[in-house]
Amino acid sequence: MKRIVLFGIAAAMAWGQAAAPAPPFSRENLKVHQYTTDEDARILKLYEGIRTIDIIDALDVVGLPEITLMDRNIMPMWRDEQKFAHRIQGVAVTLRVVPAQVSSPKFASHAAERTWEAGGWAPPAEMQVEGPPRAANGYSAFVHEGTILVVDNQARDNGIFGSNNSLAMVGRGLRGIVGNQACRDNDEMILTRIPCYQDPLQAPRGINQGRMWIESYNQPVTVGHVLVMPGDIIAADTDGVAVVPRAKAEQVAKIARWIYEDDEIKRGKIYDTINRPRDWTVQGHTTPPPATDTPIDPNPVWNKLKQ
Repeated sequence: MKRIVLFGIAAAMAWGQAAAPAPPFSRENLKVHQYTTDEDARILKLYEGIRTIDIIDALDVVGLPEITLMDRNIMPMWRDEQKFAHRIQGVAVTLRVVPAQVSSPKFASHAAERTWEAGGWAPPAEMQVEGPPRAANGYSAFVHEGTILVVDNQARDNGIFGSNNSLAMVGRGLRGIVGNQACRDNDEMILTRIPCYQDPLQAPRGINQGRMWIESYNQPVTVGHVLVMPGDIIAADTDGVAVVPRAKAEQVAKIARWIYEDDEIKRGKIYDTINRPRDWTVQGHTTPPPATDTPIDPNPVWNKLKQ
């Protein structure tokens, strides 16, 4: 009898294991969220004028010290030392670029090469997922006022943006580009004052789909050893590039605003004490109220998708 029972238990366990559904062969584990342009505009207004260093201090306050601060080698391509036009804050539109698995074909003529080049940087059709191509240039549809393109580029010495396409997107509201390697045409980018933050030692020179493919857009990417989700807030200036997880963005902005205004008021008083004429950075600020005792939101970044 005991043997029959044990056999029955073993059979039930075997059936349960056999009946368990197989996990998907491939999946994306990090959930992304799409925000409306109105939601983006509302949150960005909270960041107007704030320095990256104030945001870094605020990230410390909410329990994210260094976690969302990109490596020092991600730096501005150019600097405006008078009006700080290189400073940018915006909403992340993410782009992942990978090395191609095929090289450029041999061309019969320059015209043939131009036809091939016009095909864009998507992988071959047979490698793309079903439905609308994920890796086509559809990301440009999500570039609007207040956005920043964040590029995780793993291709070798090959860019995705230059003086042509970046200028066109700036005309549509793009505030800048951030990536480990993203922009070429450096002289023209500097001349036209298009903000680009990248590793200067990886500044790409080629721009050729035989070297790279766009693997995905508006999916999680990593730049400067920091995870960036689409919709996160990016702040960049000479002090570096900070990433604010969207779920913490409103609280970080309020704390950073207080830090910024408190610092500028104190700096202005020092100007007066040493008889230094005030410049535009210490004009128009009012003393902020005492720091609020509102409890820090204890929720981790993944527990809140929206404010």
